[in-house]
Amino acid sequence: QVQLVESGGGLVQPGGSLRLSCAASGNIFKINAMGWYRQGPGKQRELVATVTSGGTTNYQDSVKGRFTISRDNAKNTVSLQMNSLKAEDTAVYYCNAETITPTAWSDRKGAVWGQGIQVTVVS
Repeated sequence: QVQLVESGGGLVQPGGSLRLSCAASGNIFKINAMGWYRQGPGKQRELVATVTSGGTTNYQDSVKGRFTISRDNAKNTVSLQMNSLKAEDTAVYYCNAETITPTAWSDRKGAVWGQGIQVTVVS
């Protein structure tokens, strides 16, 4: 129903910057929170940052002050500006959207994931 497409990944040196973008499309009824997760080599997927439809943000402690998440509700997009990148930021980054779909009884809550985009930080 809803598809997420990420863009903006790549290879950068430590201290560099990168901006990730994610666009939602398809049968969108309602999207609540959107965010970014990442999975580094040999690690589990972890939250990076989220933003609600009302603009409330939440960040992983390790990226606070360096990353900024933003959202355009009208365009159904979410971006992640990454500054002062470190080697430990190297990971596949996944866009996520919390979707709401109406049913006969109540709204159905689900999650949609993008395919993932590689971010590599290397000296």
